[in-house]
Amino acid sequence: MNRNTFLRTAAATLLLAAGTASAADWPTKPITLVVPFVAGGTTDIVARTVGQKLSESLKQPVIIDNRGGAGGTVGATIAAKAPADGYTLFLATIAHSIAPGLYKRLAYDFQRDFDPVALVASTPNVLIVNDKVPAKTVAELVAYIKANPGKVNFGSAGNGSTEHISGELFRSMTKTDIVHVPYKGGAPMMVDLMGGQIQMAIETSPSASPHIHAGKVHALAVTTKTRSPAYPGVPTLDEAGLKGYDMTTWFALMAPHGTPPEIVQRLNTELARAVQQSDVVKRFEEQGVTAGNMKPAELATFIGTETTKWVKVAKEAGATAE
Repeated sequence: MNRNTFLRTAAATLLLAAGTASAADWPTKPITLVVPFVAGGTTDIVARTVGQKLSESLKQPVIIDNRGGAGGTVGATIAAKAPADGYTLFLATIAHSIAPGLYKRLAYDFQRDFDPVALVASTPNVLIVNDKVPAKTVAELVAYIKANPGKVNFGSAGNGSTEHISGELFRSMTKTDIVHVPYKGGAPMMVDLMGGQIQMAIETSPSASPHIHAGKVHALAVTTKTRSPAYPGVPTLDEAGLKGYDMTTWFALMAPHGTPPEIVQRLNTELARAVQQSDVVKRFEEQGVTAGNMKPAELATFIGTETTKWVKVAKEAGATAE
């Protein structure tokens, strides 16, 4: 072995050893969890629930960094460019599997630039209307929209969000003329829905749940193939006549690509414990949320399947975002 080869080999060995030691010591400082929607919405609720538990088990603060905008793609861009050292994590949603079908260009590649860590949770979306809409069923809502073409607005957490594609799918399947109104998150959208500025939304369950139970909005259907235990008397959209309508919103913990596998596995293990704790289970059940349970490799396969599916749906529905 010549001197140059020896030096390169020695340097590589030292870097590998340093990386292993760093992963073994992790974490030694606060961790930032980038949440790609504003505070108060479902993604934020889920992030703060599990973030607190991770703070307790990892013995370091988990700081929630809300970076809303462009249907979650602003936050994704920020997280994708962060150092892959385990100190920046990202809470992705189904919106990030939808985005490639809506945007002509993205500043990141969801499957290439992130390493899957764990599926955190999943939840149905709920078709809701305010009390100014004279509809108690999906059929009555469709009839009302057809009688008022172009006058019914549906809100979303932003272009490319799960609420956006849920509404576009509803529009496509019912052949109705409804107008999309994007917001920077679910929380401000819900304020306008209750205030009458918009008439309907297909919102994620945790964000909609307290307002449904308080009687401030009315639930007409859920988007999943089976009914939600949180709303046992509410039919599915499939049951209500939109045969084949099936959407589940999910939330996944991701890390910038290249994060040490030891850190990814540690996070997967800690998160699995967190979502099984009784207070988390209780809170999730009240909001119609199901805890996730996937290993990183399983999550990678799941995300690939979801991306293929929703890119196709977005294109067939004619949905776009800029």
